[in-house]
Amino acid sequence: MTTVDVPVTRKLFWADPYQTQLDTHITSINGNDVTVAQTIFYAFSGGQESDAGTFNSVPVLQARKEGLNIIYTLADGHTLKTGDPITMHIDWERRYQLMRLHFAAEIILELVYQQLNPITKIGAHIAQDKSRIDFEWGENMSQYFPVLTEKANALVAANLDIVSAYSDEPNQKRNWEITGFARVACGGTHLRRTGEVGNIQLKRKDVGKGKERIEILLEAVA
Repeated sequence: MTTVDVPVTRKLFWADPYQTQLDTHITSINGNDVTVAQTIFYAFSGGQESDAGTFNSVPVLQARKEGLNIIYTLADGHTLKTGDPITMHIDWERRYQLMRLHFAAEIILELVYQQLNPITKIGAHIAQDKSRIDFEWGENMSQYFPVLTEKANALVAANLDIVSAYSDEPNQKRNWEITGFARVACGGTHLRRTGEVGNIQLKRKDVGKGKERIEILLEAVA
């Protein structure tokens, strides 16, 4: 699919990551692959999984970035055409859990950098049930979990503001900031306050010689 002359989709999930429904229209179509004028539907990036949801009740099977645009793959059998209006819905329960686990991972990663510098992150993944971060590191990282969880949950308990903004708007580069803690480049969907994360728990997984994985889980929020 070519996106030549197709307007770049306006990514409203950055302006309001709590929005769950949007009326917009199709800007291009190639079989089951479509682009839209505006979107609240996040596409896999930076380790964070895509949202789940529908366009006019048609399931979205995949969302992928292509340059500054996003291509959505719809289920077979849709009858949409370029210019057609659609109502976009996202699965809010999934989105909110991804947001919470994403930011839990962001907090843990920054604390690891502060406690164990120099250390190299070699991978990350944010799913609906847990998040993980992989590092190059030559010893068992679980020995650091007590201090990491103590500091992370102190940030959560403080319920601090999380400020998300553009660092380079033309190139769609974003960052988040907690005053006095960190300012980090990241284009994910972010919570408004640290208290929304909930209690953070850590598990270690040995993924090979010289590599360590931290798995991050959250207690359910009432």
